[in-house]
Parts: sequence; C-alpha cells; structure tokens
Amino acid sequence: MQLTFLGTGSAMPTGRRAQSGTLLETHEHVLLVDCGSGVLDALARTDPGYEGVDAVLLTHHHLDHVSDLDVLLKARWLAGETELTIAGPPGTADLVEQLLSVHEYMQGRLDLTLIDIADRTFSVAGFDGEQRETRHSMQCFAYRLTPSARGPTVVLSGDSEAFPDLVNFADGAAVFVHDCSFPDDIDVSNHPTPTSLGRTLAEADAELGRVYLTHLYPHTDGRHEGMLSALTDHYDGDVRFAEDGLSIRVDEA
Repeated sequence: MQLTFLGTGSAMPTGRRAQSGTLLETHEHVLLVDCGSGVLDALARTDPGYEGVDAVLLTHHHLDHVSDLDVLLKARWLAGETELTIAGPPGTADLVEQLLSVHEYMQGRLDLTLIDIADRTFSVAGFDGEQRETRHSMQCFAYRLTPSARGPTVVLSGDSEAFPDLVNFADGAAVFVHDCSFPDDIDVSNHPTPTSLGRTLAEADAELGRVYLTHLYPHTDGRHEGMLSALTDHYDGDVRFAEDGLSIRVDEA
C-alpha cells in the first residue's frame, strides 16, 4: 500500500502546504481522505490523478477538509469520470448535495454514491474501515483503514485533541497519522500540542509503527526540531513530521 500526503497544512494557508488530504493506494483501489484547498492540484501530480480516485472519505466538514470537493467533482466530470463514492460522518450526503445545488450546470452530471457513516465498521473503495469519534469542535471521525484483500493498517486521527482512547484505536497500525497543529506555547483546544501528544502516546497501551504529525498551522514554521524534542521527551517511538508530497510504502507493523 502507498500513502501520499497531499496536504499537511491547516485552515491558515502558508503557500507551502495544502490543506488536509491524504491518498491511499493499493494495486486495485485509490482512496482520498479529506479534500481541502490545494489538494486537487496535489492529486493531479500523482500517478492516479483526480480521475483515478475511487472514493473520497471525509473526517469532518470543516472547510479546510472539504473546500476542494466541488472542484474535484467538476474536474472529474470534464475528464469523463462521473462515478464517485463520497463517505463521511452523518450529514455528508447533505453537504455534497448542497455544494452541488449552488452550481446549476452541475445538476445531473454525476453518478455519486453518498454515504453517511452510521456504523462503527464500514467498507469503502477496497478498504475495511472502522471509525471512532474524536475530540474536536464539530463531529469528526478518526479512521482505521486496512485493504480488504489484506495488508497493513493505517490510522488517521482527523482533527482532535490527544487522548488515550484515540491512540489505543491505532494499536497495531503500521502508520498513525496524528494532528499536531501548534507548538506548546500556543493555548489551544480541539487540537494537540507536542507535549500533550507525547504524554498521551506514552500513556496509552498501544503498539504503534511510525507516527506522522500533520495539520500544521503557520505557528509551527521553523519550530519542528523543538516540537519534536518536546514530544520525544515523553514518547520514544518513531515520530516524524509529514510534508506535502511525501509518499511512503506502508508495510506491516
């Protein structure tokens, strides 16, 4: 399985990071998780391109996670790819329908399958998924995703404060992608800082592969070394910052 970080930024653009978007590829399927501003351009630079995506999975509906969704749909229509599954927390179907209702010329152009995820487990685009709700300012899901044909597990936190149950949700994952939006000197809720995340990773009872830090606000620019040091003061696992365009092969943990 291949994991590509399309966007590792936040709701405050820097010109160096797109907003949230992560691509998961197997030999048979392509899944896009979140589709914030700038993700469509990044997606166009990948081998599957925007035409090759089988499904979009949304963690939540904040603008920095969905703002390229309607332009993705238009680009696919122009490319002749009208079928797409879009899944996410309750309200996702209404969100997509309302986005399309703004653009009269898009009516009837697409064959969409819209899914509000209500159950703990689900399947989408060749992946077996499990969701759990995070601690954020609106309903947000973290996802545990494993190729249905067997393979390694990836867990994406979505936007969330750090808490042990979320880390335990990633137990056994080869890759755990976690929000780390701000350095320690920023007073913030709904997102973690390096120290809070490091303590939580250490306190949780989970075996983790590599941890990648994402959803980085401009406040983190030039401060990665200090942030990583603060985190690893508490947790001694493999932790790295995600970067736009970073593509890694994910093997079993």
